[in-house]
Amino acid sequence: MAHQPQIRIPATYMRGGTSKGVFFRLQDLPAAAQVPGAARDALLMRVIGSPDPYGKQIDGMGGATSSTSKTVIVAKSERPDHDVDYLFGQVSIDQKFVDWSGNCGNLSAAVGPFAIGGALVDPARVPRDGVAVVRIWQANIGKTIVAHVPMTNGAVQETGDFELDGVTFPAAEVQLEFLDPAAEEDGDGGGAMFPTGNLVDDLEVPGVGTFKATMINAGIPTIFLNAEDIGYQGTELQDAINSDPKALAMFETIRAHGAIRMGLIRDVSEAATRQHTPKVAFVAKPAGYTASSGKAVSAGDIDLLVRALSMGKLHHAMMGTAAVCIGAAASIPGTLVNLAAGGGERNAVRFGHPSGTLRVGAQAQEAGGEWTVTKAIMSRSARVLMEGWVRIPGDAF
Repeated sequence: MAHQPQIRIPATYMRGGTSKGVFFRLQDLPAAAQVPGAARDALLMRVIGSPDPYGKQIDGMGGATSSTSKTVIVAKSERPDHDVDYLFGQVSIDQKFVDWSGNCGNLSAAVGPFAIGGALVDPARVPRDGVAVVRIWQANIGKTIVAHVPMTNGAVQETGDFELDGVTFPAAEVQLEFLDPAAEEDGDGGGAMFPTGNLVDDLEVPGVGTFKATMINAGIPTIFLNAEDIGYQGTELQDAINSDPKALAMFETIRAHGAIRMGLIRDVSEAATRQHTPKVAFVAKPAGYTASSGKAVSAGDIDLLVRALSMGKLHHAMMGTAAVCIGAAASIPGTLVNLAAGGGERNAVRFGHPSGTLRVGAQAQEAGGEWTVTKAIMSRSARVLMEGWVRIPGDAF
């Protein structure tokens, strides 16, 4: 049998928010993987350890959850007023594909630090001490993210006292601004924040029921439901849903039919190869509960409850892009998110998720009966976990 030596590729393993993934500079990838296509997808799947019928990703860098089966490619940007281009690939755990249909808001927090450390940002724009402002073009959805990265003694500051529920240890705060976050499909400018034209729709799901739903593109396409309409309270932790195959099947069916209503797919069969978007989330009015860490969250700590599914499972905390969407929807009177938070006009909310709470802000405005969100703001943290090279068999792509 012919021996195939491994090749090694410069890479950095980073945590961003409540996710982690393998980061690459575009220039460091093998030539065949520097352009979109089958070779790039095959390489990233092999790095992460997918597809894995065992669902464990033992033979790769993935952590067998949607939060840890992630890849990022960063390059110097040729776009005016941007420093870097950021492309996110969500690697399926047990199926043979990489989903490029949306952004990862959590890993967005790590892009600025990675870009500075990888010499992808003009040194003149990086202060020795203070805050570096990194202008990021999010290539999946064609949007701008501005990252405010703390600097100390000429290096990215990673340690600090900023605490983020869902992350065990404190770190330095990275503030993110998502500009004009309405997620336009394929970044072509043709999308709409409310693709159906309505703040609330009746979503008919054959075999499941008809539900009130807010379907919105902001940060990432998301379908919001009322918790009580689907038999939940909004205080659930992961096991309550992820251990229930019937519940997961119900959510996937809702997601598929919602995706059709949002114009993201034409047939429910397409949903299986588009796991990353849209997301499904359910909301409820404030109530007390015990977070997964054992931390008590009281009703007075939050404006509403939100639980969201990612890649077919209830997320352990909250996806960053979904948090942007929550902030955007909460700022628009009449959406299910806004109503769960008490209604009215608001420019920020603190919501409860399985790991604790999170605050997100958004600036919305109405003109001619159309709502737009000009900016969403949230804070995350990021840290390099390991840097060097990843190795994969030479015939893997």
